[in-house]
Amino acid sequence: MQTGTVTTATSPEGIATISFFHPSHNALPGALLTQLAETITQVGQAAETKVIILKSEGEKTFCAGASFDELIAIEDEAQGLAFFSGFAKVINACRTSPKIIIGRVQGKAIGGGVGVAAATDYCFATAQASVKLSELVVGIGPFVVGPAVERKIGNAAFAQLALDAAEFRSADWAQQKGLYAEVVDSIKALDAAVLAFARKLAAYNPEALTDLKHVVWQGTEHWDTLLTERAGISGRLVLSDFTRQAIQQFKSR
Repeated sequence: MQTGTVTTATSPEGIATISFFHPSHNALPGALLTQLAETITQVGQAAETKVIILKSEGEKTFCAGASFDELIAIEDEAQGLAFFSGFAKVINACRTSPKIIIGRVQGKAIGGGVGVAAATDYCFATAQASVKLSELVVGIGPFVVGPAVERKIGNAAFAQLALDAAEFRSADWAQQKGLYAEVVDSIKALDAAVLAFARKLAAYNPEALTDLKHVVWQGTEHWDTLLTERAGISGRLVLSDFTRQAIQQFKSR
């Protein structure tokens, strides 16, 4: 199984860019989730980091969510808990990072990919960056990413995404609901907007930015426990006959 990569680069201005890649539409296997979470934590703690940009490689898909190859290989609830806890680690790493994280969403965000976008503090996207919470289609549910998505777009919009699991919502819809702060027409415009905003933040008082981040994430202190509990739900459901068959049917398309 190809594991993908996580890379980092920090500019002289203190703008740290974290980029992830996986050959299967930027899906996130367990090892890549762990590496991404650890990288976010390490970069956020580095003295030279003033602001973080979180992005993926490629053009059409920001993140396709969970790796179906790895999902189908889960044999028991312990393995299921361990896998889905990977998404919890990434979300909590974003939440607890002392640095502001800017999301750069250049294409479709699906399942866990929506959760990653929601875990950033300020998210830019292109008009091609439609969103879908597809978990229910394969018999699971967006349990782990749910708190992050609901925090950004509200309960009603989260329910729409979670229940209408086969359909994409447009980037404009995601902006109207609060997932995206700004939507632009092209990747070129996206990169320009992200860099301009990152430079603006990097010039602000870093202590004020850290304190502000604590304020805007207030009320999520219990997420270490909550997201692990949610991972257990997904880890149990992924073993069901329904989910096994649904994933196999999806993979055979």
